[in-house]
Amino acid sequence: MRQTIAMSVLLSFLSLITLPAQAAMVSTKQLVQEQAIASERTKLNAMMQREDVQVQFLEMGVSPEEVQQRVAALTDAEVAQLNHQMEQIPAGGDVLGLVVLIFLVFIVTDIIGATDIFSFVHPIE
Repeated sequence: MRQTIAMSVLLSFLSLITLPAQAAMVSTKQLVQEQAIASERTKLNAMMQREDVQVQFLEMGVSPEEVQQRVAALTDAEVAQLNHQMEQIPAGGDVLGLVVLIFLVFIVTDIIGATDIFSFVHPIE
C-alpha cells in the first residue's frame, strides 16, 4: 500500500515537469528549398559513387571514405555549385575535369581550415 502511494506521488511530481514547446509556421518556399538541397546532395553522392569517379580519386590518393566525409562537410552552396558544374559537362564527357574540380574544392576547404584531410595542405594561420 505504501509503495503504491509513494509511486503515485512520484508519478504526480514527474507529470508536473513540462518541457517548453515551440511551434512555428513553415512556408512552402522553405519546404521547397529544403527538398531542393536534399536533392542536390543526393545527386552529388550518386556521382561520387560512380566507379570511374572513385578510380580517379584513388589515383589522386583520396579514399572513397574521405570523399564521403568531404562531401558531407560541403555547404549547401558548394553542393549546388558542384552540381551546376557537373550539368555543364557533356554526357560521357570529362569526368577527370569534374574530379579535379572536386579535388580543388577539397583543397580549398583544407586551406581555410574547415577540414584536415590532406597532409600537404596547412590552414592559413
